[in-house]
Amino acid sequence: MGALGYTLQTPEEEKFLQTKDELVAKIKTFMGGRAAEELVFKTVTSGAANDIEQATAIARNMVMRFGMSETFGMMGLATVESQYLEGRAALNCGDKTASEIDEEVNTLINGLYKESLEMLEENREILDGIADYLYENETITGKEFMKKFRALKGIEDEDDNAEIFEEDEFFVEEDDDE
Repeated sequence: MGALGYTLQTPEEEKFLQTKDELVAKIKTFMGGRAAEELVFKTVTSGAANDIEQATAIARNMVMRFGMSETFGMMGLATVESQYLEGRAALNCGDKTASEIDEEVNTLINGLYKESLEMLEENREILDGIADYLYENETITGKEFMKKFRALKGIEDEDDNAEIFEEDEFFVEEDDDE
């Protein structure tokens, strides 16, 4: 059986580094499906299992390896062993700290889940509009999503405002005296 629905996040450009804000946005995106289930159906399913795993992996790396932790700051709490083979992280801390890491990861993920849920609640009409589109079309690209989102939100589409200039509009006269 295949996936009943998923979000494929493809980079717009080749990028090797990610900011904290980008990682937080990824976690929120992973939490969006579960939040939508809870909001619309007042229950949750096992459908978000992979999203939860991926969100947890990002949050763990933020706390243990990337120095993006409120509690631990830039303390390296894990190293990656056999980086080019299995790439497992080995903790460089005691049991008490490992427990604190779990707490911080849990707090981070649950906080971002709440933010995702609130965002969807505030934009429920848009959520329903996108769901209707998906029901009719089965898939949506990023560009299609943004076009539909702007229309539902009442925001002018960037493409609608694009002005086409002719080359002579940018004609610059050169001063013959120079």
